[in-house]
Amino acid sequence: MQGFLSHPLTPGAALGYWRLGHTVEARFDLPDLPMKGEMDPFFFLTKDKNFIPHEYPCRTQFAADRRDQRPQVQGGFEGARNWLPFGSPRLDLSGFWFRPTHIATWAETVIRAQAAGQARLRLRTCGGAVLFVNGAEAGWMAPYKRNAETAAEFTVALTAGDNTVQVFFDDLAERDARYYIQADWLDGPQAEAGIPTACTTDRARRVETALATMHFDQPAYTGGEVALVLPQPMPMAVDVAIRVEGDFMSHHPAALQRHLPAGADRLVIDRAANLPGDFRHFIPTLTADGFAATRTFGVEVCDLAAQGTVPATLEARIDEALTWVATRAEPDTVAALARLAQGLSGPETEAMIDATLPAIEDCWDCADFALVPLLWGRTRFGHLLSDRVRDRIDAAILGYRYWMDEPGNDVQWYFSENHALLFHTSAYLAGHLLPGATFRRSGRRGAEQSATGRDRVRAWLDHFEAWEMAEFNSAPYFPIDLKGLTALYALAPDADIRERAGRAVVRLVEVVANSAHHGVITAAQGRSYEHTLRAGRTLELSAITRMLWGMGSFGARFHCLPGLALALRDHGLQLDPALSARASLASGEQEWVFAQGEGRFAALYHAKTPGWAMGSTAAYRWFDWGYQETLLHGRLGTNPDAQIWINHPGEVIHSGYGRPSYWGGSASVPRVQQYRGLALVWFDGQPEQPDFTHCWFPALGFDDTRLTGNLAAAMAGDGAMVIRASGPLDMVADGPTAGCELRLAGRQGWWIVRMGEAGQGLDAYVAQCAKLAPDTDADPRATVTVDDPEYGPVQFFADGRIGAEGRIIDPKEWTVVGHRTLHR
Repeated sequence: MQGFLSHPLTPGAALGYWRLGHTVEARFDLPDLPMKGEMDPFFFLTKDKNFIPHEYPCRTQFAADRRDQRPQVQGGFEGARNWLPFGSPRLDLSGFWFRPTHIATWAETVIRAQAAGQARLRLRTCGGAVLFVNGAEAGWMAPYKRNAETAAEFTVALTAGDNTVQVFFDDLAERDARYYIQADWLDGPQAEAGIPTACTTDRARRVETALATMHFDQPAYTGGEVALVLPQPMPMAVDVAIRVEGDFMSHHPAALQRHLPAGADRLVIDRAANLPGDFRHFIPTLTADGFAATRTFGVEVCDLAAQGTVPATLEARIDEALTWVATRAEPDTVAALARLAQGLSGPETEAMIDATLPAIEDCWDCADFALVPLLWGRTRFGHLLSDRVRDRIDAAILGYRYWMDEPGNDVQWYFSENHALLFHTSAYLAGHLLPGATFRRSGRRGAEQSATGRDRVRAWLDHFEAWEMAEFNSAPYFPIDLKGLTALYALAPDADIRERAGRAVVRLVEVVANSAHHGVITAAQGRSYEHTLRAGRTLELSAITRMLWGMGSFGARFHCLPGLALALRDHGLQLDPALSARASLASGEQEWVFAQGEGRFAALYHAKTPGWAMGSTAAYRWFDWGYQETLLHGRLGTNPDAQIWINHPGEVIHSGYGRPSYWGGSASVPRVQQYRGLALVWFDGQPEQPDFTHCWFPALGFDDTRLTGNLAAAMAGDGAMVIRASGPLDMVADGPTAGCELRLAGRQGWWIVRMGEAGQGLDAYVAQCAKLAPDTDADPRATVTVDDPEYGPVQFFADGRIGAEGRIIDPKEWTVVGHRTLHR
């Protein structure tokens, strides 16, 4: 018996249920062309909502051919899978495409109207779309403006009963692509919208409810079984296909098959020891009586038992790190470098290189990440490679596009600081490796290519030494900068570059130590992702702190760990041993202020004790549209899971590709000010943005928690925390973030966070901080005073300054070098 999975249509509601055809993908190749431009340290400081202005030639040509013209409809609708909304208004197929790719999809839904009449629909997309109702074309739109939404309204005629609505939509995918449609019901006859189902409506609804409510039983896994719990078990058995994926740069998915018996309340995926480490997406597809539905769930997996006791000496920890990457990392050129450095040549190592070379040969985006360790391996350990592989590497080196002024047809991202460093490092080292050969795209001989790269490396170092990280303090970009800098330190033919690169490595390691809490970075970040925020143990910075200071753990995705290890082991890099004490304070309180980014546009504040740590940005872009910034981040105790951050989601789909996404970044940049353990976060969002702000608050990661009204509190190790908000705080009870997410309704509202010591017990600490609030009638854009039980009146001035305990803290005075203050 066929069913109908639907929802009622009310004014402004989005049509949520869709059947989808396959997405058809085709390379969009043009003749090779050069581009003009330079590194842009401000590219993510968006003013036009979150639109990034840089445009590739492929988009220019695609727009010239298709913008404001009826999309070129291909084929017809053939249903392949179902899309269920789970609270999201969009049918969202966003993703990451490493080459310019034309993508096209058919979608279908049914409007079941009680009576005939006209209806108004609003269609939103970034690409192009053609709307059909009951087989007749109702209209089209073709903005084709990369990742920037446009809306159009259509009036359609509905008959009584079922009306088939189909949308053909397409776009040019370039790297991160926002590929979605949203169809809003503005008005019309009484109706519902949905999709027919192969099974009964009740059974389809049971599958939907299971996916809507299921969640992992831990905020992260360090061993044992990784499992999804089902608060509402299904009365029938279902087959489950599970796809396991890493972040968008991971090219090694896994597929699992499971069977869920009727009434089962737990779906065991596998044991942690059998799963790849890092933050992973687990994508179950539940099938019952021919009806299948899918949802994405993310969680960190780290098999701690496999890591063992941390070696006591730096020498032994360097060997441990190289061995782990060589034998346990995802197979790529970073792992191949670690293997070659350990003398592990042969078929397994060469298979890693062979598998990665196509991305370099085809100039995929992020191929520069793979090229730098490949050049290191080829330069230092080329004698361990077969002639075949060595020749293929050299051919790839000579055919690669090293900068935007060389001709090409790719969407490599040249504009950000981390990519620019790797492009210039690669050109410099590759040309030196093959000085007499001709580099195909530039037409230069290797020596000239190296000289061009050398000049650009020096210019990059000039910028870094003046302003440091453009993508300020970002956990995912420390390792990528370190990848390039360690390669320069080890391989640069010019002594001045080796010396400067070594100083830069030392400086970045110092910044990590200052911002780390027991080896785990805890700080505001200019660019962040869900998979880097939620990964406490397997983020590469944790592996770095393990190797350098004996605290932390390993994941499976690496950029710089082998390079840093080799810089220490083989090339004489010296680091200050006192940094270990900074990375894990034994006593007292450290206050650390500094600035990063050209013109010191990001002023950064950090405070920590043995019990807690909290970092924030000061006077940063208050109330602008945001991108990927995490503005406040805190942690308690020594458990990496005991962390919080607060943001305004950029989209409501979980584990999506938006920038900002659900957790990574903020739709609206809040006002953030911090004084020691006290922080104010105040949002004033826009109507187009999601109607709530939220806090990552993994209850099971803390030793003890409280939640009542507008107050939440937690304790872990020696640290305690109270969070107060301008309205009631609700703990999300179902779905991917059940037990881990506090929500505050509305786009406007304030949060106050107070970190402190746990010695007096959580209830006593709550009683001490329970009245924290902005002064009466405070305005989000005015000076605000908060009376703190320890610090007294703390004045958060409207110009970003803070006054407390007899001193004035002014972010405008902070330097790139920074200043540390120790409170005893």
